[in-house]
Amino acid sequence: MAFKPVYIVDGARSPFLKAKNAPGPFSASDIATITGRALLARQPFSPEQLDEVILGCASPSPDEVNIGRVVSLRMGCGNKVPGWTVMRNCASGMQALDSAITNIQAGRSQLVLAGGVDALSRAPLLFSDAMVRWLSRWYAAKGLGQRLGVLMQFKLGYLAPVIGIVKGLTDPVAGLMMGQTAENIAWRFGITRETMDAFSVRSHQRVAAAQDAGYFDEEIVPLINEKGTPYSADDGVRRDSSMPNLAKLKPFFDRKYGAITPGNSSQITDGATWLVLASEEAINAHGLKPIGKIVDSQWAGLAPEQMGLGPVHAVTPILQRNNLGLNDLDAWEINEAFAAQVIGCLSAWKDETYCREQLDLNGALGALEESRLNVDGGAVALGHPVGASGARIVLHLLHILRRTNGKRGIASICIGGGQGGAMLVEAL
Repeated sequence: MAFKPVYIVDGARSPFLKAKNAPGPFSASDIATITGRALLARQPFSPEQLDEVILGCASPSPDEVNIGRVVSLRMGCGNKVPGWTVMRNCASGMQALDSAITNIQAGRSQLVLAGGVDALSRAPLLFSDAMVRWLSRWYAAKGLGQRLGVLMQFKLGYLAPVIGIVKGLTDPVAGLMMGQTAENIAWRFGITRETMDAFSVRSHQRVAAAQDAGYFDEEIVPLINEKGTPYSADDGVRRDSSMPNLAKLKPFFDRKYGAITPGNSSQITDGATWLVLASEEAINAHGLKPIGKIVDSQWAGLAPEQMGLGPVHAVTPILQRNNLGLNDLDAWEINEAFAAQVIGCLSAWKDETYCREQLDLNGALGALEESRLNVDGGAVALGHPVGASGARIVLHLLHILRRTNGKRGIASICIGGGQGGAMLVEAL
């Protein structure tokens, strides 16, 4: 069955704000609400005319579990517009887009606001199981004698917090942190520390150059906190990033033998991205002028301990369905969870054994020209607010295509748990 195109009418994102060992200035719902309001304010339709709001989020706060509905109401979409939340780890924002596509193609919706958000700086600190059990005994104790007995059982170590983001970034099946899966890929393809660091320096340089050229201005909506302090640009980029500087950093995930450092990994970040998606009927009904369309999408699964190669498995079927080679696309966005992970994807497509055994191809798919890939840098420099990144790369890919007079591009992302997602986009 042919994939019925779904149009991208407009999009916007917040600045991506790097976590700095303390809760950031905005909650996830604040970021999504401010960004979404600004995007909706420039549309020719009212927020109440949306058919639904879909928001991807990997780590909503406990009081905003269905953050999609909370933000929908705060943006002024009204009680009648359904708002809901999706979660596919790193691809939550892309999943929101795909869920919108599904509903538009099924005729259930015509006009949808979809995107993603996360405020990872506000990931919770948790009590350990031992502390929770002690508290249970404490509250169940009756009388002074029982409480003194429970108090005698208390150990100072119970107070050590469990860091929520560490648990969230650890695969419960493979028992590995995401950085350890990147170490697996580096080992599999012989990717050196120097190669990873060089990739990372280039990411920072490209983001800095894009900022200087104003390439992010069209997509970023400034945030202003309650004190009137503006946040208007991504603040994770290191303009002084260099090979000597990165060489000083120690491996984090495998301290003895590893090569993955904070410098060649994506940053812990807060941010949101929204896109307005519409059917052809909605385009005509509201007199909209689409800037692009999503013409195909794909999800794929693979071993959790090799999760960073997910883009390879998601992209390849799209290329086959559309009779495309790697370099038939004008631009590519592969989310930079880790430098080793993106380099590993490029290596896998060039590896005849991998393509035969893992992708059921007759041989190697080939070499992607790296001048087409992440031309304005990526998450190593910008950061990776897990829920938002999948939507950000689709939005920015479209801006690159329009800026360069390109026609087609692919956005793809690896997903914790061993999955990959990809979307084929055309500029209009």
